[in-house]
Formats: sequence, C-alpha cells, structure tokens
Amino acid sequence: MMKIRKLFQQTLLQEDLNFLLTNRIPRIALTHFMGRWSQIKNPFVVKASMAVWRWFSDLDLSEAKQQKFDSLHACFTRELKPGLRPVDPDPKVLTSPCDAIVGACGVITEGQVFQAKGFPYRLQTLLGDGAACRDWPEALEGGKFLTLRLTSSMYHRFHAPHHVQLQHVTYISGDTWNVNPVALKRVAQLFCKNERAVLHMLAQSGEPFLIVPVAAVLVASMRLHAVDVLLNLRYKGPNEIPCQADYAKGQEMGWFEHGSTILVFVPAGFDWADGLTPGMRIKMGEPLLTKA
Repeated sequence: MMKIRKLFQQTLLQEDLNFLLTNRIPRIALTHFMGRWSQIKNPFVVKASMAVWRWFSDLDLSEAKQQKFDSLHACFTRELKPGLRPVDPDPKVLTSPCDAIVGACGVITEGQVFQAKGFPYRLQTLLGDGAACRDWPEALEGGKFLTLRLTSSMYHRFHAPHHVQLQHVTYISGDTWNVNPVALKRVAQLFCKNERAVLHMLAQSGEPFLIVPVAAVLVASMRLHAVDVLLNLRYKGPNEIPCQADYAKGQEMGWFEHGSTILVFVPAGFDWADGLTPGMRIKMGEPLLTKA
C-alpha cells in the first residue's frame, strides 16, 4: 500500500498533470465547496476526509494540542501543544511568522520582486492602488522580500515576527490559483491575481514592514484576531480596515483555513538569518532576518 501511495504521489508531482489538476478546474466554485465541506460535523465525513488528506500529503498530528476533531476545519486550524515553537528572543531578529518552506527571496529593486526565477511582479501591483498602499514601494526600496509557502499539512496559524503594531489591513479580492512551485513557474504575477490581505506593520524598534497572507485554491479564507470579520471570497468590504493591535513577539495574529503563502517585505537595513536558503523548511519562531 505504501509503494502504491508513493507512486501515486510521484505521478501527481509531474508538472503538467499537477498544473492541470490544481488549476484547470473551477477554482472558486471548488473553494466555496471545500469551505462548506470542511465545516461538516459528522464523524464519518471527518474520518474519510482526513484519510484522503493523508493519502495526498505528509499530515502529522503528533504536535497538535488536540487529537480528535469534530470537523475538517478544526483540524486545518489546529493549535499546537504549548512550548513546541520557541521564539528567538534576540531583539535584532525578525522571526518566521509561520511554519513554511522558504521560496523566492531577494532584494526589492525598482519596486520589483520575484515569485520564482524569471517571474517578476511589481510590488505596487500586489498591494493594489489604494491610498494606504501607495507609499510602500518607495519605503521598501532596497529592502528584502521573502516567500513562505505553507503546505496543506502544516500548522496554519501565523504569529508576530517581532514586538509589533498592526496599523492597517488592506484586503484585496481575487482568484484562487494554486500557489505551489509548479504554478509559480507558469502563471505570471500569480500572487497579484489571488485573494490576499496586506498587513501594515510597525516594529517596536521603528521599522515599517509588510506581511501579506495570500490565499489559494481550497483556502481563500483567513482570520485575523484584530479584525472582527472572516476575510474570504464572500467578504464584500470595506477593503481598507484601520486598526491598532499590539502583539508581542511570537503572539498569534491569525490563521489560514487551510494552507497557502505568506510574503514578507522589510525595508533596507536587514540581512538574512544565517543558513536561510530557498527550499529549506523553517518553523515559526526561528530567525528569518536580522537587523544590520
């Protein structure tokens, strides 16, 4: 059975087939359906759904705070056992806001960043043309950008990378393309097409920066503790949401309803943490960037 499962997964990883199965489908309709399905509180549905989920992924619930779930949604948004994600206390360090695989990263140059090699996009296009976002490309010029991809089986909550204040949220409605590496190498400006939230942040040490959670197929839904509405495909506005929410380093800020991507943009004056390389797995609380 294990050999069959591995062969099946290898087949799905073939780029053409993977792209076809995860993108050439009615993405938004399927995402709506998944949202409803995940809320069903039926033991048979939950057990069967999690069995299918395990077949397609490396789902491991050994770190979960609870081991039994009354819905698929409860498993998607699970908490961890206390103490499993120690947060680097160094005040010069910005830590990873989530468990993730490190994707494209580099320097913000003339307002341009990359989703994958050879696939650039404009920071302003990602942030939208709202008044609250117009000054960010200039403020971040010469700084760093970083892509953090959450797979479906990972811990889906995200946390403050430093002692910070969340000052504003810009919510941008969009599509639900898959955000896996296959799609990022094929769909130009993918992050700029998908549902996303721009979190306007200010570090306690004075640096402004951005965290941008990006939704994807099956997961166009996110919850922020500082906002009293669920941000998803059914949300009708307002798109500009002022707020002043203070977070201690490592404090939970919100969660995805499944898995997706978080983009981080910081101004000049930060270096990469030692050993940080694309493709590596990183856990929430581990060093991401250091103040030069």
